[in-house]
Amino acid sequence: MPIDERAGRPADPVADWACSGVVALTGRADGPPLVPPGRAATVADGLAARFAAITGVRVDGARLLSERAAFTGHGRRGPVSAGGACRLLPTADGWAAVSCARPDDPALLGALVCAQVDEDPWPAVNAWLRGHTGAELAERAALLGVAAGPVRPRDVPPALPEPPATRSPDGLLVVDFSALWAGPLCAHLLGLAGARVVKVETPWRPDGARRGNAGFYRLLHAGHRSVALDPHTAGGRRAMAALVAAADVVIEASRPRALAGFGLDAEAAAAAGTVWVSITAHGRGDDRVGFGDDVAAASGLVARDAGGVPLFCGDAIADPLTGLAAAVLATSAPTGGTGTLWDVSMSDVVAATLDPDGGAPPASPAARPDGDGWVVDTSSGPVPVALPERRHVPGRVPDLGEHTTEVLDELGIPLP
Repeated sequence: MPIDERAGRPADPVADWACSGVVALTGRADGPPLVPPGRAATVADGLAARFAAITGVRVDGARLLSERAAFTGHGRRGPVSAGGACRLLPTADGWAAVSCARPDDPALLGALVCAQVDEDPWPAVNAWLRGHTGAELAERAALLGVAAGPVRPRDVPPALPEPPATRSPDGLLVVDFSALWAGPLCAHLLGLAGARVVKVETPWRPDGARRGNAGFYRLLHAGHRSVALDPHTAGGRRAMAALVAAADVVIEASRPRALAGFGLDAEAAAAAGTVWVSITAHGRGDDRVGFGDDVAAASGLVARDAGGVPLFCGDAIADPLTGLAAAVLATSAPTGGTGTLWDVSMSDVVAATLDPDGGAPPASPAARPDGDGWVVDTSSGPVPVALPERRHVPGRVPDLGEHTTEVLDELGIPLP
C-alpha cells in the first residue's frame, strides 16, 4: 500500500487532497470547498517521491498543484477557473470547458460560434453551445485552434509512463523551449537537482508567463540562463540546432510543428542520444490546443455540486501535474547511445489519476466549517483544508537573452 511520506500513514486520496491546497480552490466562492474526484494529489506525492529517489531533491508534490494561487491570490470561482480565463458551460448534450486566455481568442471564439463578438465573447459562446453538442464543439475548436472541449471522462484511464532506467540530472545540459507552467516546472525541478538549464525564447515571442505574476515566474526560472534566438534567420536556426545537439535533455511544450518549423527534429535528436520531453495538450499526434484548466476539466477532473453542475478543481491543475510527471521522465538514462522521445499528453496525465467512468458522477464531498477554517472528514478522521503555500527559491530571473553570448561561447556555437 502506498505510504504518504508527509504523515507516515497509508495514502488516502481525500486526505491528500485536503493537504494539497487544491480543495481550498475548488467549489463556489460563496460555498464550502469541495473535494475533487480521483487521486491526483496522491499521484503527485508519488511522482515527487520518485523524483526524490532519483535526484535527492524533495518537494511536496501535492502542494505543487496549488502553488501558483499562493502567489496570485486566486480563489475558488465555481464554473469559472481560478484565473478567470476558462469557463464550464452547458452544451446540448452535457458540459464543455472553453478557454479565452490569449489576445486573439475573442476573435477565434467569434469565428467558432459564427458571430461578431466584442471584448466579451461569453454571451455568444454560451448561446451557441446550448444548441450544439460537445462533439460539434470539439470539431470546430480543433479547426480554429481554440482551447475547448467537452467534459468527457475516459472509460479506461491510461497508465502513466515510467522510465526504464534513470540517471541524476546533476551537471546535465537542459535546453528548455517551453513556456507557461508545465514545461518550466519540469525544468525548474531539474535545475534544483543540479542541471544546467538554458531557457530559449525568440525575441518576438517570449514566454507569455513573463507578463504574469512576477514572483511565480521567478520561482520557476531563478538561476536559469536565458538565450534569445531568431529562427527566422539562418544564423538563429543554426544556433538553435547546435544547442539541441549539445543538450542532454530538451523540453518543449508546443505543438510539434512549431519547433519542426524551426528546422528542429525531435526524432533525430532522440536517436542521437537526447532525452526529448514533448509536452502537448493531447499528444504529439493530436493538433488540438489546450491549457491547464480546459484540459483538466475536459479530461473529467471536475468537482460536482449537489445539482450535478461541474466546477473547476484547483488552478490549471493539469499544468503542475504534468510538469511533475515530465520531470520524472526527463531523468531517463539513454541506452545504447539512443535517447528517448517522451510524448507527454497533459490530458493523459490527468486521466491517469481518475477512476473509470461509471455513469452519472456523484456530488463532491464538501468540507465543513471548523473554527476559522475548514476540515474534510476522511476514513482516519478530520483533516484541515490547507491553503495554497508558496516556496522560496533564491536567485533572480535573467532578462530576455541575457546569456545568449555567454552560453553560445561556452558551447563553441558561433553567434548568429
